[in-house]
Amino acid sequence: MYFIYILKCSDTTYYTGVTSDIEKRIFEHQNGVHREAYTFTRRPVELVYSESYDKIEDAIQREKQVKDWSRKKKEKLIRGDFFKNV
Repeated sequence: MYFIYILKCSDTTYYTGVTSDIEKRIFEHQNGVHREAYTFTRRPVELVYSESYDKIEDAIQREKQVKDWSRKKKEKLIRGDFFKNV
């Protein structure tokens, strides 16, 4: 199982990522495990959205799609105004 996820950072920006272990990855973001990560200086972070996929290729494709979206469109997705296939 693979996941795309959206984090809301302390500076109110959004970070979109992909992982096979969402609990571990959120822990890493929250605890600053990777100093070079976008979220390192923007902690704490909050998981605000996730989707699961069986294939990594599908998750990566979706992550790229969501990353290109505007803040407004991401917020609609987070609120449930968009569905997975949008």
